[in-house]
Amino acid sequence: MASQEYVKLAQSLPPRLLRFFARYPPPTSSFAPASSILNSSSSSSSSSNANQEEITTSDPPPPLPYPNPFQSQKHPATGKWHNPVFSLRRQADLVKMARANGVEELLPYTTKGTEERIQRRVEHGLRVKGTGVGQKVKGKLWERTMKGRLEKRRQAMLGMPELVQQWKQMGHGRGWKKWPK
Repeated sequence: MASQEYVKLAQSLPPRLLRFFARYPPPTSSFAPASSILNSSSSSSSSSNANQEEITTSDPPPPLPYPNPFQSQKHPATGKWHNPVFSLRRQADLVKMARANGVEELLPYTTKGTEERIQRRVEHGLRVKGTGVGQKVKGKLWERTMKGRLEKRRQAMLGMPELVQQWKQMGHGRGWKKWPK
């Protein structure tokens, strides 16, 4: 029963993901929790909750039988580092496709994965200068001074009725010392 669902899932995947999984198949233990969930659904509902709790606390998956294609590898004899099989851009494309199809957890570890990206965002934040508490982004001169200018203009508009009254009392500008700007 579970193998039929895997076949349906595989048929719905894009060709790039199919080729990737054909060349770098996920560890077989990653399929075990899904099959145990399916088997537990046929039993009583109370035991299915217990099985799901056991599955979530399971051990991490065993190491891959092949080198991780997303990471560089050191040659054991020469000590030379070989570049990853997939570039960072292609890794990101594969992760996006896998996420859209719900199979991202089957991919090998990559820095482009969702969990790693979220962890990096938590550690480093936005990393844009001036976005911290009490900091300002530099901006252009007119952007930096805009708030002060608008406040000054607002205060001038609030004081405008008194200024008009004073202008009329002085004889329409005669003896006027302070010209409004």
